[in-house]
Amino acid sequence: MKTYPIPMVPGPVVVPETIRRVYLEPYGSGDLEMDFVELYTRTQRRLKAIFGTRDDIVIQSGEGMLALWSALKSCLVPGDRVLAVATGVFGYGIGEMAQSIGADVKIVGFSYDETINDMARIEAAIAEFKPRMITAVHCETPSGTLNPLEELGRLKHAYRVPLFYVDTVAGAGGVPVLADDWNIDLCLGGSQKCLSAPPDMSFLSVSPKAWEIIDAVGYVGYDALKPFQHAVENRFFPYTPNWQGVAALFTAAGLLLDEGLENSFNRHDSAARLCRRRLVEMGIDLFPAPGAIPSPTVTAAVIPEGYTWNAWDRRLREQGLVVAGSYGPLAEKIFRVGHMGAQADRALVDKALEVIAGAL
Repeated sequence: MKTYPIPMVPGPVVVPETIRRVYLEPYGSGDLEMDFVELYTRTQRRLKAIFGTRDDIVIQSGEGMLALWSALKSCLVPGDRVLAVATGVFGYGIGEMAQSIGADVKIVGFSYDETINDMARIEAAIAEFKPRMITAVHCETPSGTLNPLEELGRLKHAYRVPLFYVDTVAGAGGVPVLADDWNIDLCLGGSQKCLSAPPDMSFLSVSPKAWEIIDAVGYVGYDALKPFQHAVENRFFPYTPNWQGVAALFTAAGLLLDEGLENSFNRHDSAARLCRRRLVEMGIDLFPAPGAIPSPTVTAAVIPEGYTWNAWDRRLREQGLVVAGSYGPLAEKIFRVGHMGAQADRALVDKALEVIAGAL
């Protein structure tokens, strides 16, 4: 199925026509034209507003995982201590990514249906382990949960941990992100979630401390951050700029800011509450545990009794609805409804829920 009549996958989301049209523009070479540099800097300003930061923004060609890898590889050397606060597939996965490049990783782990809690345990781990970097995931899309980060950022500051790394790929634009207030040094985003652009761009904020460490590490791979530090002022990017991709990101961020971030947050919250309420009324169990914070951008629910994931997926697709399964230990157990970006629409959620009700 190339296109979805009722698209409710939690990324890549359906791309509005206004953003799709950007890709039809026959832009020139971003390496040669000052127009591209001006567009890049204007896009940076819009992304700063979405991240709630005054820090530099780096925009790269590649979907959201590029930002996750580039921040780790640009800031860590073998033996560096990383404290991964993990509540789901991506939280634990980031710890594994850091281990793969030689970091000494300690995981403060929670159940996949929980969100960050027990701050005393986290604080004790920070005090004992003395990490160079703390990592966390804002929105765990495979679990449908949203982690509170303010207190974790306070501990980072109190214990003078050099770097706080946060994956907010599935949160930014749909929920409040306050990178500066939460003491985040590396705040990571992607184009294909709440910004409703194609999955071809990633972006992240980089604090002065992070730049200092990036300079010292000197990583030089394709995904390196260091070459972007002075790219704008030198008018020299490390690889051929994706003018269409940056233009689409600029347009997508503009649509969000024109709507107003608070209005976007309310729209996502309203769609999520409708989805959760109706699923519970149908007798479908939500996955997040009581007391966990459900995400306003994606709802995870238990596959109804009597269905395998494949059978449930097939039944919904027969009526034009496409949702997602999950990954890792959650595979074959839950399904996910993505009400993020252009899909955070009550009318669309209503259509999806009617199909689910009919399938039951």
